[in-house]
Amino acid sequence: MTTALQPPLPSQPLLRLRLASRSAMPRPIDGAWWPRSYDLLTELPRLLAGLPQAWGHIASATVNGTTWSAVPGRMLVSNQAVRLHRTLGASAAHTIVLLSPGRGRWDLLVVPPDTTAEAAEPLMAAAASGRV
Repeated sequence: MTTALQPPLPSQPLLRLRLASRSAMPRPIDGAWWPRSYDLLTELPRLLAGLPQAWGHIASATVNGTTWSAVPGRMLVSNQAVRLHRTLGASAAHTIVLLSPGRGRWDLLVVPPDTTAEAAEPLMAAAASGRV
């Protein structure tokens, strides 16, 4: 198990996350996340710290195993275990699936870290508005 410190230090860059507004209708994508690197051990704790409290404790995350540099079986984030699952499917290449028992499932578009701001902005806006 890997341990990640929380919350991020003030010197850490701001989280680049845009979530769709709440809706009674299910959406295929619940927002977009633009990490700064492919280092999941660094990026996932920042993401989880920035999620709405209403989402509760994220117990598991599923990511594309070929996209991220390292994906251990689980990691400790803010003294809570998060199980990490890898998928190798092409359909999930740019998503992360977050599960919170009793609260729900959220699928986020992952904008590749090396994307320019000009290219990332329309992707994040489209994901947040449900147009992805």
